[in-house]
Amino acid sequence: MLVVEILFRVVGGLCLFLYGMKIMSDGIQQAAGERLQQALNFMTGNRILAVLTGALITALIQSSSAISVMVVSFVNAGLLTLTQSIGVIMGANIGTTVTAWVVSLVGFEIKISSLALPAVGIGFFMNIAKWKYRSLGEAFMGFGFLFLGLQFLTDALPKIGPESLDFISRLSSLGFLSNLIALGISVAVTLLMHSSAATITLVITLAYGGAVNFELAATMILGANIGTTIDAIMAAFGAKTAAKRTALVHVLFNVVGSVVALIFLKPLLFLVDILTPGSSLSFTGGDGGLSIATHLAMFHTVFNVLCTIVFLPFTKQFAALVTVLIKDRGMTPEVRQSYKLEYLSSLHSATPELNIIRAEKEIRDMAGLVSSMYAKFSEALRTLRNIEDKEEAVNSLVAEMQEKEELADEMRVELTRFLMECTRQQLSRRSDRNVYHLLRIIADLEDMTDDSYSVSLMLERSVKKNHLFKEKEMEALVPYVTLVESFLSFVRENLGRSISAEQAAFAGNLEEQIDKYRNKLRKMGRKRIEAGEDLKTELLFIDLVRRIEKLGDICYNISEALFHMTPRGQLPAH
Repeated sequence: MLVVEILFRVVGGLCLFLYGMKIMSDGIQQAAGERLQQALNFMTGNRILAVLTGALITALIQSSSAISVMVVSFVNAGLLTLTQSIGVIMGANIGTTVTAWVVSLVGFEIKISSLALPAVGIGFFMNIAKWKYRSLGEAFMGFGFLFLGLQFLTDALPKIGPESLDFISRLSSLGFLSNLIALGISVAVTLLMHSSAATITLVITLAYGGAVNFELAATMILGANIGTTIDAIMAAFGAKTAAKRTALVHVLFNVVGSVVALIFLKPLLFLVDILTPGSSLSFTGGDGGLSIATHLAMFHTVFNVLCTIVFLPFTKQFAALVTVLIKDRGMTPEVRQSYKLEYLSSLHSATPELNIIRAEKEIRDMAGLVSSMYAKFSEALRTLRNIEDKEEAVNSLVAEMQEKEELADEMRVELTRFLMECTRQQLSRRSDRNVYHLLRIIADLEDMTDDSYSVSLMLERSVKKNHLFKEKEMEALVPYVTLVESFLSFVRENLGRSISAEQAAFAGNLEEQIDKYRNKLRKMGRKRIEAGEDLKTELLFIDLVRRIEKLGDICYNISEALFHMTPRGQLPAH
């Protein structure tokens, strides 16, 4: 009965600990969502910055699994290269050591309930209050629940000792085989819980209560380091080759590092003893227990820092190795795959704020699709009169535009679904507001692909009906088309960030120029009708002018949405 009682206490304590970690992570993401996004910009820097970025974000949201999954996702989306992702993964391993230090220095040094209950109470009132720091209240509540869970663990596990569970004594006396068994158990527990932090907390608590010795506990920390790679592996299923390579990097880095550390475990433990004051040999709690807890936190840190120092200079070689191990999949180039965008949440800590970054990248890709469609139309408009087989040229143009328009339809559906998934998670108020503008931008971009396809159909109709525009009309259209092309480039360059008042004024000026040119071209068309030119050709010309102007209007709408993504005021009237 004692074993069953302890088991229920341990499971309950672990569940409360994991729940506390989750809502603390969610609260921190909401409070620091914009800063997290700014920190992610460092990922595109050098290897050192990538390591620092991974360590910083992981320390903040307390989940290396969440970061590794997002890194795999970002590589899959093209936000990060394989080489850049390696540094971030190394940094995430360092950042996750913060949990062990918090548990060892705070969890056992003072009475936990004196921190936990006030934190839950303060956090609750901060969270229900309608003020800008309510997200911090959720983080406080998570902090409190985390330590309440730790309190349950420390109350239950000191009862476990070699005299209570004989198999622990036998396990500890098998030499190197003991370490292998402990490693396997730790890997299995981490795979089940999807949290190396929870496993390490459990191990530290066991060591604090005297159930396991320093060497066995250190081995179990290595096992947790291996088990945490499961989330990156799961995220890579069905992903692109680059994402699978990133997941393999995470697995190889953690597994190879842990195996080497296991081989040289004695010297590594000796180094930790030198760096950490106190003794790691006592299993009775009190000062000895506190000492073994800090020794284990130091072991976790030293291990991850040494692995990073050893592997970081060989980042390019590491990338080359996984490139050889995972070959590019052979794809038939003429077969277009349906567009899919999977939302990554959660068996582990969800990261909705970071998912928005991925959505913004996909929206930029959608804008690139619009640009390519409009560029094709623009090129056809300029060169059509000089092409001998005009009908074949417009047929090819329409077929290509139709395929891209269908892709844009799929992107709109998937991106809208993806962002709606984000809103079902807990976002900061700023991100929640920005999602509304992003949804509007997605709809506008899809409308632009419809209009680009429509103007290609108009060109096709002009050729088949033999309503070709004259040289003078074509020359008049070129600056007009170029203006809209410039506006589209401006929009594409600024997607994913808010624009300044000066940039908003520039957008308003472009819109005014397009409107003036539209009026000029309309007058030109009407005058030619009055002069007796072919009515159908001139009506087609005026309709084309109207369609192109509509693209400029949509560009202005997107500029307005970008401006309002931060509360800076209104666009200048025009």
